[in-house]
Amino acid sequence: MSGESNPIVEAFNRAEAYDSPVKDIELIQTHISWVFLTGDYVYKIKKPVDFGFLDYTSLEKRKKFCQKELEINKMFSEDLYIDIVPISKFNDSIKINGPGEVIDYAIKMKQMPQQNLMDKLLDLNQVDTKAMDKIVDKLMSFYSNTQTFTDPHSVGSLETVKFNWKENFTQTRDFIGKTIDEKTFDEIKSNVDMFMEKNKTLFDKRLREGKIKWCHGDLHSGNIFITPEGKIYIFDAIEFNDRFACSDVANDIAFLSMDLDFRHRKFLSDYFIKKYIEKTGDSEIMQLLDFYKCYRAYVRGKVIGFKINDPTVPEHEKKEARDTASIYFKLALAYSKNF
Repeated sequence: MSGESNPIVEAFNRAEAYDSPVKDIELIQTHISWVFLTGDYVYKIKKPVDFGFLDYTSLEKRKKFCQKELEINKMFSEDLYIDIVPISKFNDSIKINGPGEVIDYAIKMKQMPQQNLMDKLLDLNQVDTKAMDKIVDKLMSFYSNTQTFTDPHSVGSLETVKFNWKENFTQTRDFIGKTIDEKTFDEIKSNVDMFMEKNKTLFDKRLREGKIKWCHGDLHSGNIFITPEGKIYIFDAIEFNDRFACSDVANDIAFLSMDLDFRHRKFLSDYFIKKYIEKTGDSEIMQLLDFYKCYRAYVRGKVIGFKINDPTVPEHEKKEARDTASIYFKLALAYSKNF
């Protein structure tokens, strides 16, 4: 369903649809959301889509996942996430908190300046070790309050890790010769399979000791704001799929570390790991770090590579996607050689 033909999107392009004063309206689309920036507030609406790994097709499901997203992300950034607001229709008028039938829901958030995103600040060399310290503190606070999984057949166990990797290899096989060459594909798969087989005891130990948590699940620099005063806002944690959100904390930590490696900020990546281990005492993550960095780099390569099959993506973007995906797969290979 395109944004242009959706009546809610059409309504949200007009100031009278909102429950707060509007300065400008900017729509940012992802494959699963419409995000409206209005100046002081952001409104995020879930698209009525089903991708298998997520299902937002009914009003009831969208409401449930809005509530879950709000609950999880408030644990990271309480004053960034404000509330869930109903979208109502009365005659031909669609408004937030309006009269008539509730036809959808939006998550209302405080709007932050886009230039405060960590990925943009990294490009300008404006992220320091103090910011990394604060990110570690935020993560420790979240992990200490979130759900822990200890059942060997629960999400986050080695069974889930194997399933996720199998899915990755299945979904990238058709991209051999396009974004990943056959030798790289085969070598990563061989190294990953061998690591999981050899380290079953380690995976089981991590599970027993409570290291499998409901994590952020998408912890990269594009999902972190750093204000000029140094305040950290982590946002956009995954709520729609337990299999992606529940994992070893090492998997979360590895994602941001890999992202920093990819952006040629190895000093910050190493500092982040060092500080996390110092503050938690969890030096065991070093045995899993390259494995999970490999996983995160591989997933990034996979997801970015999907663009080359999207008919709506222009050719110059497809070329950029091919090149970027290839870099991620080469990074994944380099990590896999360190197992």
